[in-house]
Amino acid sequence: MNDIPIRTEGLTKFYGDVHALVDLDLEVHAGEVFGFLGPNGSGKTTTIRSLLNYVRPTRGRADIFGLDAGTDSVEIRGLVGYMPSEYEMYHNLTGAQMLRYYANLRGGVDEDYVAELAERMKADLSRKVREYSTGNKQKICLIQAFMNKPRLLVLDEPSTGLDPLIQQELLTLIDEVRSDGRTVFLSSHTLSEVERVADRVGILRQGHLVEVERVDELVSKAIRRLDLEFRAPVDKSVFTEIPHVRSVTSTGFNVSVSYDGPIKDLLQVALDHDIVNLNSREADLEDVFLAYYRDQPEEVPDAD
Repeated sequence: MNDIPIRTEGLTKFYGDVHALVDLDLEVHAGEVFGFLGPNGSGKTTTIRSLLNYVRPTRGRADIFGLDAGTDSVEIRGLVGYMPSEYEMYHNLTGAQMLRYYANLRGGVDEDYVAELAERMKADLSRKVREYSTGNKQKICLIQAFMNKPRLLVLDEPSTGLDPLIQQELLTLIDEVRSDGRTVFLSSHTLSEVERVADRVGILRQGHLVEVERVDELVSKAIRRLDLEFRAPVDKSVFTEIPHVRSVTSTGFNVSVSYDGPIKDLLQVALDHDIVNLNSREADLEDVFLAYYRDQPEEVPDAD
């Protein structure tokens, strides 16, 4: 084994004519939260299932801590906590019995930690699974993913069905995993939650990895807009040559500038021309994400 939680080389999965995942080269670092982003059909779940040997890739390879995802999958199970986006439970068992079943599969876990997780998740373990709402089933599945304190935690859409307070507790738990030096691979549609906890993100588009970047650096590169009002009309040409300015529109006293870099030079020019008001909208991860999918051609059917 080595200390690299996830490494893939040319990982590819075809379902007949559907290219679910194509030549994925990815390395996830130890001790980070890695956000994995993409709409339905982009290949996120196919990637996770390939990492955990639930599906066999068409070509390429995936390693978990240096272990081959295909040939060493039993050993890998002991190192990973996994919450799938879709799961089944035994409806006649209580939540406590369900968690005991999961614990026995792992050879036992710290029962005090399981109780702590249940309390933090506000999970009633005395009720039978068939009586649970979707959100309460989600809590049980989350507890089983965290309860063995795995070196690698793989979460596929973990906040679906959770109320906002439990979502915040989940993010706190993820922070604690990272603080403990362990690794989280987080696939999510909730961009605000990814931005809140992730160190880096990867963006998938139609089975292709189109970007891997630190969250702060990715957001800093996003196009932002600055609306300026001047005391007298200003020709838009004074802004067009400023580095990182992407476009400029002008209507009399008002100028609107889109830019994708540092704002210092832009503000200096504005101050030189007697500015009286400005309004800026900072980019967030959702802006970045949408930029990769805006105006894309119609997608062929794809498998997630």
